[in-house]
Amino acid sequence: MLRTLLLLAAMTATHAGAAIPIKLLGFDDMSCRVWSESKNDAEQRATFVAWVRGVITGHNYVNRSHQVSSISEGTVEKYVNRYCTTNPSGDFSDAAFRLSDQFSGRNEAITK
Repeated sequence: MLRTLLLLAAMTATHAGAAIPIKLLGFDDMSCRVWSESKNDAEQRATFVAWVRGVITGHNYVNRSHQVSSISEGTVEKYVNRYCTTNPSGDFSDAAFRLSDQFSGRNEAITK
């Protein structure tokens, strides 16, 4: 019985560890709605694009064997626009993560 309880506790702890959310340091509203609304505000859009490029830099720092070598501001903007058109209720932070996954050649999320 004790062995079963320990096994269940270990499985629960492992599963709980896999569900730990990313501590995202971004804007108060990271929704695709806000991204889309920034289309006519060049300063706001530039700030969002710079944030996405910062995420990519962080990705390169952590995952040096699968770096995104070079990506223009225009490419970032087009990618996030496409993502937000397809996922209007999503967050543009998710677009940043998918972009880094795709452009690094891994095509999968970073895992421990």
